[in-house]
Amino acid sequence: MKVKHIEHIGIAVKSLEESIPYYENVLGLKCYAIEEVKEQKVKTAFFMVGETKIELLESTDPEGPIGSFIEKKGEGVHHIAFAVEDLQSALHEAEEKSIRLIDKQARKGAEGLNIAFLHPKSTGGVLTEFCEKQKLIK
Repeated sequence: MKVKHIEHIGIAVKSLEESIPYYENVLGLKCYAIEEVKEQKVKTAFFMVGETKIELLESTDPEGPIGSFIEKKGEGVHHIAFAVEDLQSALHEAEEKSIRLIDKQARKGAEGLNIAFLHPKSTGGVLTEFCEKQKLIK
């Protein structure tokens, strides 16, 4: 598996509108995109920090993954995402190394990426996302 870089750090927030000013006014970052990913029941906001992005995640459904996360754990770091060269091969390799997969196949994510998650119970408690630029998903 070839990990290219940290693609982004996902942070669960109750409200993008309330959270964005901290990143812009205190940290001096610029929100360059807001996008809704209906399939994941989430609205995202992105900031660049050097080569890495910060992705704020606001639930659009209290029973969606981010809504459930915030209900159980509150706002905060949700996941770390690594850009990989070949997502399907990376998933296969992780599974061969006894890593529990949440997604056995890639799915569409924000910013035109294909994504898949590894279960935190097998990654030292860190929800891990693999992502690559979108290719056609069969």
